Amino acid sequence: MELYKGSPADQSGREEREKRTYAFLDGLGIAYERTDHPDMPASGMDVCAIVDQILEVRICKNLFLCNRQETDFYLLVMPGDKPFRTKELSKQLNTSRLSFAKEEYMKAFLDLKPGSVSILGLMNDKNHRVKAVIDEDVLKEGMFGCHPCVNTSSLRMKTSDLIHVILPAMGVSPVYVKLNGEN
Repeated sequence: MELYKGSPADQSGREEREKRTYAFLDGLGIAYERTDHPDMPASGMDVCAIVDQILEVRICKNLFLCNRQETDFYLLVMPGDKPFRTKELSKQLNTSRLSFAKEEYMKAFLDLKPGSVSILGLMNDKNHRVKAVIDEDVLKEGMFGCHPCVNTSSLRMKTSDLIHVILPAMGVSPVYVKLNGEN
């Protein structure tokens, strides 16, 4: 795997959701680096660990969650090495116990497929059905890694660009939580 600056010059064969992601970032003037790994889709944390060594970023989990009633939806971004405890997050968000949301909601709201969950998918949520939730430990990192809405490429950008430019451009005001990974 190689590290490239910015979007691919030749985007033929790439999914529309990926092309939209590059156009969105380029339109904002965001500097980012990319690695492509079509033969090794990063759909699990083990493969993400390899990709993140190339990107030199800390692995993050991106979890698409909902309440029991399936009326409130959340995209949680947290360090990959931190255990996720539903009860801990539910308490901080003051909501009923959270679980993983159905694939149909992921497609409808974020235009994402399982294994490709990315905070950049929020650009597709025009009705703001999904709330961004970010663990405070993510903010401690200078660089942030994520998928460009597909799991066959990965990006690295400044965390400050994510928080201060990208999310505001999407009309997203994230909720910050402090997760300890404890029961």
